[in-house]
Amino acid sequence: MPEMTFRVRWPDGKETDCYSPSLVIRDHFTPGQDYPVREFLEKADTALTDASERVRARYGFPCSRALGQLQAIRQAGAPFLNQSDAQVRVLSFSY
Repeated sequence: MPEMTFRVRWPDGKETDCYSPSLVIRDHFTPGQDYPVREFLEKADTALTDASERVRARYGFPCSRALGQLQAIRQAGAPFLNQSDAQVRVLSFSY
């Protein structure tokens, strides 16, 4: 199963590399695009849950690393949820 990393920039300027066990991230995000924090978190939830389920379908168990990444994304985004203009930029994909 092809893995990928997607790099994001949070509203405070911090950049983070995020892991996915599947290329499904490409179906949910576009490099160079900004997303309101709440929308980014919802898309990340859908994408990483889908990625984990693809692992389950293939290997019989969910991807704990994808689910851990989702938890890290939720924690990183939480401080910005009350900032109506806060945006997360998806910077790049690497394979």
